Amino acid sequence: MIDRPGLATFLSHRRHQLQPEDVGLPRGPRRRTDGLRREEVAALCNMSTDYYARLERGVGPQPSEQMIAAIAQGLHLSLDERDHVFRLAGRTPPARGAHGDHVGPGLLRILDRLQDTPAEIINELGETLRQTPMAVALNGDASRFIGDDRSLGYRWFTDPTASAAYPPADRRLLSRVYAAGLREVVTMRGPGSRAERLANALLERSEDFRELWAAQEVGLRPTEVKRFLHPEVGELELHCQTLLDPDQSHRLLVYTAEPGSESSEKLRLLAVIGAQSLPGLAAGS
Repeated sequence: MIDRPGLATFLSHRRHQLQPEDVGLPRGPRRRTDGLRREEVAALCNMSTDYYARLERGVGPQPSEQMIAAIAQGLHLSLDERDHVFRLAGRTPPARGAHGDHVGPGLLRILDRLQDTPAEIINELGETLRQTPMAVALNGDASRFIGDDRSLGYRWFTDPTASAAYPPADRRLLSRVYAAGLREVVTMRGPGSRAERLANALLERSEDFRELWAAQEVGLRPTEVKRFLHPEVGELELHCQTLLDPDQSHRLLVYTAEPGSESSEKLRLLAVIGAQSLPGLAAGS
């Protein structure tokens, strides 16, 4: 059963604890009080201000599991805090583990400070969970994918356009890296896991994947310097730095260019162009 007063109090308290800079928002000269406004939290949670405001007033319908998950992510809650909100809302908290989409507040705080840099958070199956605007400008909007297509590794072997964002000379190595990485996750997570189901689906659909799977390779890693082919600015060489959240097996990938390089100039041009709809591009990893 939903605890409306408890839920309202907890959400209001967490909202007032968050500062605009904590979530990548400008404070602005006219802000009179600390904490976030309700409309700002609603935007972070991808819901209407009225809906969120009703929750803080202790009225309105019982929120769905999807709504609670969005609120927990928008308020940058920890896993314990997320589970608490689920219980206050009368719902069962999602199982914890590497398959979860809830990004920890630590990684989110870092990502929020990288708005002028291509950066993304991915899980162990290569599903992009969060992107900065510059990452969308570089690789396209990963949020449009659903089901197995959320995994770049899956799209790599089933959608010919997925490899279009990378030079032809790099594609064979990347194919080997994706197959080897999925084999490691399947072994780690075991029978019945999402990783095993993804591997079985690829074995049915892709001859290239079947060939690489039979090679039994493990331990392959992508190079630190990655090359991208962008339809408007051309080829970029970017260094990829990785930060791991071991509790969730999430990785924060940050792409930077050598100062003064041609790729650095192209990144600045991308910042001017802005995030555009680039259906031919796949989300990078």
